[in-house]
Parts: sequence; C-alpha cells; structure tokens
Amino acid sequence: MEELGLAFGLILALEGALYALFPNGMKKMMLLVMAQPSENLRLTGLGTAIIGVGIIWFMRRILT
Repeated sequence: MEELGLAFGLILALEGALYALFPNGMKKMMLLVMAQPSENLRLTGLGTAIIGVGIIWFMRRILT
C-alpha cells in the first residue's frame, strides 16, 4: 500500500510540474486531445497502462 501512495504522489508531482512549467503547452495539448476520437484515447490509455504495468513488473523483478 505504501508503494501505491508513493506512485500516486509521483504522478501528482510530475503532472503538477508540467502544468507549472508549460501552462500554454498543456492548454494546446488538451485541445489536441479533445479533437481525438474516443477510440484512439481508449487504445492509447490501454497501451500506456500495459506499458506501466510492464515497467513495474520489470523493476520489481530486478530490485527483489
């Protein structure tokens, strides 16, 4: 459970840094995302989630 909290904190820190450093770029990116079909966003999200789980699995195997 501790690792889940750390991961969530890291996500918030990275997202916050992007919005703080590049506010106009993030606005432009949001407009691009809004223009995408839902199916593209769904597949991109699924692919990203699979890659994330793979990275976590790989790192846990290396570190334990």
